[in-house]
Amino acid sequence: MITIKYDLDQQDLAILKDIYQSVDWVKHDESIIEKVFDASTHKVFVMEDKKIIGFARALSDGVFNAAIYDVVVHKDFQNRGVARIALENLLNQLKHVSCIQLIATTGNDTFYEKFGFKKLKTGMAIYQNKDLANEYLE
Repeated sequence: MITIKYDLDQQDLAILKDIYQSVDWVKHDESIIEKVFDASTHKVFVMEDKKIIGFARALSDGVFNAAIYDVVVHKDFQNRGVARIALENLLNQLKHVSCIQLIATTGNDTFYEKFGFKKLKTGMAIYQNKDLANEYLE
């Protein structure tokens, strides 16, 4: 049975690390995970049988802007609607914000287009990591 929770417990950090690593995001250790989730204003954890299997997080000023980060589902639970559940829940939390942005990982833009996301005409970024800059910048 799928359930949702909104708070991160200390014992969840190892589970989130496992989920990140299952999709080859190996630079996320437990201290980094704790830091980014503590800084996130909105978060959702999708659970099956009381274990987190996917999550999403965002930062927002609560009025004008929000940025969605890390819509991640453990590789063993992908293609079962878990990312959809997480994203729909997060979008519902942000429904009063006028602009919601995200940067999709390579190859996932079509998933986000199903939710109404469109490419920005004026979107810009600075990536400090050269590999990420090569992957995401024109």
